[in-house]
Amino acid sequence: MNLPNKLTILRICLIPFFMFFILTDFFQYTELVALIIYVAASITDSVDGHIARKYNLITDFGKFMDPLADKLLVISSLVCFVEIGVLNSWVVMIIIARELAITGFRTLAANKGITLAANIWGKLKTICQMTTIILLLVINAEMLLFLDILVLPLVALTVLLTLLSGFIYIIQNKSVLK
Repeated sequence: MNLPNKLTILRICLIPFFMFFILTDFFQYTELVALIIYVAASITDSVDGHIARKYNLITDFGKFMDPLADKLLVISSLVCFVEIGVLNSWVVMIIIARELAITGFRTLAANKGITLAANIWGKLKTICQMTTIILLLVINAEMLLFLDILVLPLVALTVLLTLLSGFIYIIQNKSVLK
């Protein structure tokens, strides 16, 4: 088990702690702790990929688990936001549906012996999703409340990039469907 894979596992292990702190008022600063955990988990995503590429530590485990860990982190965050009334469920369902559809599409490709790499649109979508989640966490922790004017445009951009990246990904790889 190499360092990038350990970071991926750490990201998955942080999810229940993140969810606990965002969904409870265990003590006064639970929202801040949730924010710190989410940011730490997000950083592991960048770090594990950088290390894996730089030191040629790319593994089949990492190819499968890294994107899954990202999806679990994003989806768990969005579900928590619905639970606490920060996001509408239809926004979250669009994002979850896209993630599941692309995961299914990648699985279909893998069954045909085809490995599909992420494209720039998927990377932009991920950056936008994580930025939106961090902004929502900052506002939920009652820090920098003036940023709330950015929420609606950023959520709209996130939904747009989520849909657009999914459509582009499928169109670019339509040969998988044949």
